[in-house]
Amino acid sequence: MHDIVGSRRNLFKSGLVGGLALAATAASARTAAAQAAPNSLLRTVLDRGKLIVGTGSTNAPWHFEDDNGQLAGMDIAMGRILAKGLFDDDKKVEFVRQDAAQRIPNINTGKVDIVIQFMTMSPARAQLIAFSRPYYVEGIALLTRPDSDKKTFDALLAAGSSARVSILQNVDAEASVRKVLPQANVMQLDSQANVILALDSKRADAAAVDLSTVWWLSKRHPDKYADAGKSWNSMLYGAGMKQGDPDWVRFVNTTFDVAIHGHQNEIYDSAIRDYFGIAPPARAPGLPKF
Repeated sequence: MHDIVGSRRNLFKSGLVGGLALAATAASARTAAAQAAPNSLLRTVLDRGKLIVGTGSTNAPWHFEDDNGQLAGMDIAMGRILAKGLFDDDKKVEFVRQDAAQRIPNINTGKVDIVIQFMTMSPARAQLIAFSRPYYVEGIALLTRPDSDKKTFDALLAAGSSARVSILQNVDAEASVRKVLPQANVMQLDSQANVILALDSKRADAAAVDLSTVWWLSKRHPDKYADAGKSWNSMLYGAGMKQGDPDWVRFVNTTFDVAIHGHQNEIYDSAIRDYFGIAPPARAPGLPKF
């Protein structure tokens, strides 16, 4: 045993073990494809030489056009993470712009390899497509104004019935707000733009919108918007894939896990900073926490 341990230490000192590990992870796309089932999309994508991702272009911070007309956003970053995992090149991805209604049909007709388009995971949808592991947990949050005396959740709660909260009109809108602000005056409006406009015009003290929207706007316009510090109603976002291809689903899940929790996290961490304005999650060696 002593000889075995000593030999392993010597290998580490010489760099041979690390070199062998790097060589193993540098397998070519052709070699990797040979390990996938003959009918797996993983083999098809590797042979094709690029990934095809269905996504949107009109909903920051998830998918939108930047100042140069290029697609950007958290969903776009997740697509580039997959391309990097497939080809060691995050540029080897084609984004197909599509409406939200096309997400599931484009998966099942094979128009795209995967959909990454802020799709909420649900049991009903999971009967139609396969989902990846979640890559984000969305929720309702409160957007406020930094110059308001009701800027924080505690202040809104203390205000009781004098607190005015705008929210997009739907059957659960009033109940959703009253979960956290039971006495608030709830204003249901016909569009997300009008929900935020009510806050801008001071007709509302807070706008109940997606947590990601709160992060995005308060990062981009800190003089105009603030995060009240309250979120609720968790909803999971996952990538959508065609059912019946375990090799492809396992690859996507592994790549997302490594980006979110592991060591290949440059693209993910950069996107978290750029689009949410928050620090990336801390990763510590030892027992997993997910």
